[in-house]
Amino acid sequence: MAVSELNTEMHLRSATEGFDWLFSNELNKARDTFTNGDSPFHALGLGVCAFLEAALGMETGLMAEASRLLALSEAGARKHMKLAKTSSKSTQFPPGTEWELLHSDARVIHGILAMSLRNEQASLSQRYLTFCLTTQLRSAHSKFSKLYKTVYPTGLEDYATPATSKSTSRTASLYSEASTSTGTAVKPAKGSFFGRFGGSSVSVPSTTSSASGGFKPYYLTTVTISTCLDASVFNLVFSLLPGKIRGVVGFLGFNHDRKLALQALAVSAARTDVHAIFAGLSLMTYHGVVLLLSGYQADESHIIKQYRAIVDKVESRYPTGSLWILNRAKILRMCHDPEGAIKVLQDGLQPNRPHTFVQADGLLIFELAWTLLSQRRHQEAAEMFMKMTEINSWWVCVFVLTKIAANSSGLSGVTQHTTSLLPVCCYISLKDYEKAQRLLDAIPALVDKKKIGGKDLPTEVFIKKKLAFYKEKQQRLTGSEADYVRCIKISPAEELGIFWNTHARITKDAAIAHIVELASLRPLPTILSPLFTTEDSADSPTTVDLDTPDELAVRSLLLGIVHRTAGEFDAARSFLADAHSRYTSVKTSTWVGGVTLFELAVLDLKEMEARTERGAAEGTTLTATQKEAWAHALKNASEKLDKALSLATQQVDLSSRLDSRIVMLKDEIAIKREMLAGIAQ
Repeated sequence: MAVSELNTEMHLRSATEGFDWLFSNELNKARDTFTNGDSPFHALGLGVCAFLEAALGMETGLMAEASRLLALSEAGARKHMKLAKTSSKSTQFPPGTEWELLHSDARVIHGILAMSLRNEQASLSQRYLTFCLTTQLRSAHSKFSKLYKTVYPTGLEDYATPATSKSTSRTASLYSEASTSTGTAVKPAKGSFFGRFGGSSVSVPSTTSSASGGFKPYYLTTVTISTCLDASVFNLVFSLLPGKIRGVVGFLGFNHDRKLALQALAVSAARTDVHAIFAGLSLMTYHGVVLLLSGYQADESHIIKQYRAIVDKVESRYPTGSLWILNRAKILRMCHDPEGAIKVLQDGLQPNRPHTFVQADGLLIFELAWTLLSQRRHQEAAEMFMKMTEINSWWVCVFVLTKIAANSSGLSGVTQHTTSLLPVCCYISLKDYEKAQRLLDAIPALVDKKKIGGKDLPTEVFIKKKLAFYKEKQQRLTGSEADYVRCIKISPAEELGIFWNTHARITKDAAIAHIVELASLRPLPTILSPLFTTEDSADSPTTVDLDTPDELAVRSLLLGIVHRTAGEFDAARSFLADAHSRYTSVKTSTWVGGVTLFELAVLDLKEMEARTERGAAEGTTLTATQKEAWAHALKNASEKLDKALSLATQQVDLSSRLDSRIVMLKDEIAIKREMLAGIAQ
């Protein structure tokens, strides 16, 4: 016999309370709430807790526990689905729809978890990742399509979203005039599924008013929002896959619609159900990724407004939640207000806040450390990176090599294992080569210790190659690998920063500081720049710092990127062209060729944008000449991206990241073309 409607709603509300605790950073209270219930909703909640801990902390043990709990939720939902289908009760949706959606909730998270495990075990093999996708989520694809068509037969255009602005650059999926209220009744189109089953309109608020057709409002909210969330996450995951994988997956019958995915997430995020919070988190993550990694946005102000509206809504409900504090800080950093971001993060880490969700707090610490680093506040950054390594040992080998701290303080009372967590680049900057070398010597063991499925992750592969490169250079220069730290002249943190695009959001003062430092390395750059001088003084050293094509190419690439950030487009183009001319000679940094073409494409767009903004500031509209120039810039950028993609082979380090960035930038180019077409009409 099926569980009574009253008991089902009681379990659902109880589980919702647990999620409220989770979103407020009270992980222990959330887990206690879920443990006290025995429904599939509670099993899902426990699975989500373990999933978030596993995903944020890269803890394989928690991944296994999350998988077990999610499997229990799936099994419980399946049982209730079968029982509900025997019911003769007339409802707005087919009997058991709510259980089918709960089952899909668990399946989506379970599928992503399984793909993560298999994906890491395969060391990001594209062939294996494609296999995982097609086997793990094959049945889910048809289920989501069926559920979506059942619940939203006429689409989502009439449903409110949390958006705060309308932009010709984005689909209406992210905007609705009704978005000023999250509890507004929405009138469906004539002849819709809603119209046929129980009245002329359906509202999707979290109220206590009754809804027709046999579904109480709490059920109705769960059904409609869950459908949006599951369908949209599925679509969005596929749309963000690297191009080569999407091509194979599409051939096998999977197609994606990113606009529909974003639209469904926006409709879901406008409500107050648990699914709405996850939808908001998905949108925050997406907007943050696009703002950081695409390099150029067709309408950045619109994305920021969308992003801020979602964060405002969720943060007002859960002001102590680390995930929302994190996104508040990210918005500020994206808006070139690093000091404001630092304050938000520091306030979020105050001891008067709940700190039981250590993995989420770890994200705040990581973001704070990186933002401090971008401002060259090295001592404070060092302290934050130390805290990060204490929370999760997974970050050890990455932090040791890639994060710059200020000095060697803080070693007293630290164990030998913790000492090995300290960032090595700080000691290089301080000329404390003995301590830096000790940390470098510890890295291989740390990398070998932390594997998934016996495979190195791409970043670890990158690190190993860099260490081998430095040893070879030191051997060539001195006849021995001893003290090879002394030959490192360009920080590995700078190189990894290229892949994360961290140089694009720093302040101009910070950009100039980077430029001066890089330009001081010998041989001095031959390219002229208004931001540094290349004149030698009488007491200038005669030693050569960079003596390989790899180092010279990487320096030119970095100088090109940071000059672009500083607004010096001519010098940026010259440096990037120099980097590209050298890529065929590099031996280790084989990624330089594709990445340089990508950065040149971004430069085409950013430079054209700057010219257009000057005219807009004067109150003028685009002239025919400007429109033609934009079309030319978009064409040139697209051609460069195609060439970059051809160089992003599986043999190139971190090629999947470049592939994904290319996909995002191509989307922005398509949006800009739509904007220009709209202006021309």
